[in-house]
Amino acid sequence: MTVPTKRAATGALIGLALGDALGFPTEFNDVPSILAKTGPWRRMDLPRPAIVTDDTQMTLALARGIRTAMGRGPLDPAALAGPVREEFVAWYHSPDNNRAPGNTCLRACGLLDDPRRDWRDASQTGSKGCGANMRVVPVGLVPGWTDEERAGAAQLQSALTHGHPTALAASDLTARAVHLLARGAEVTGLVGLLRSYALDQRTTYHERWLGDLWMRTSSDASPQSFIARGWDECLAVLDRLSAALASPSPETDPCLATGDGWIAEEALATALHCFLLFPADPLTALRRAACTQGDSDSIACLAGAFAGAHLGADVWPRDWEGRIEYRADLLTFGTLWDA
Repeated sequence: MTVPTKRAATGALIGLALGDALGFPTEFNDVPSILAKTGPWRRMDLPRPAIVTDDTQMTLALARGIRTAMGRGPLDPAALAGPVREEFVAWYHSPDNNRAPGNTCLRACGLLDDPRRDWRDASQTGSKGCGANMRVVPVGLVPGWTDEERAGAAQLQSALTHGHPTALAASDLTARAVHLLARGAEVTGLVGLLRSYALDQRTTYHERWLGDLWMRTSSDASPQSFIARGWDECLAVLDRLSAALASPSPETDPCLATGDGWIAEEALATALHCFLLFPADPLTALRRAACTQGDSDSIACLAGAFAGAHLGADVWPRDWEGRIEYRADLLTFGTLWDA
């Protein structure tokens, strides 16, 4: 008899897009304005049509780049960087790229459009915006990668646009959270596992994946001091998350405790905050994430990815899943990686 699986990859990708679509209309609004439009946040409904943002679009671009790279043979940095770069540039030129994309992504992708330019010279090393990790979820879902490959791929895809060390570390940590949840990690110990990972990785610079990216900044004496800056900021926000969860307040905007989510480490922490307030109730987690004063779509898309990786594909209502934009593409990659 075949034992059913939770289909974590499908659950995570559908959850990401649902959160993105739920948070799209509430982004750039404070909580009173959101409540005035939607009514009680616990009853927020998915918009009709369920349109997503650049968060889902770039997640799919990364997924396509990963699929191309894996189809060409063993994973290595050059084999991954080329296809992902091509997909990011294709997104940059797409007529559907009209969902208020971030300036850092636009600036970097415009530079990546010149094939003569080393990607490290396009990377925006001063930016740690959440565009680095809003799209990294596929890295946590691909089966068969080593921990080094997963960390390297997460940081590389960030560095193509956002080269700040905190963007690299937060992307790595976001992919790690997705991977742990997909593999069945207990939610009660998740923050501790992420903190241990961050401490272990604190001075690990993935030169094979990043090359001399660290030298594009002027303030670091070594690659180790460069990357440690990023991990230290992630550790600090994990401390804020632990404090918030020690005295949970579901009716209070999570952004007040863990940040508005415009920057990478806060997007991770506030998405985890929303998910861990309601680990067995994913729709409530999505609604809480969408009803926030910060970068609501990015916070909700990551919260949805965490919930879907944890609980699986069947947790999402058929009515919601059935009308999400890019549904066929999301299911294709979910099926590929669940297999």
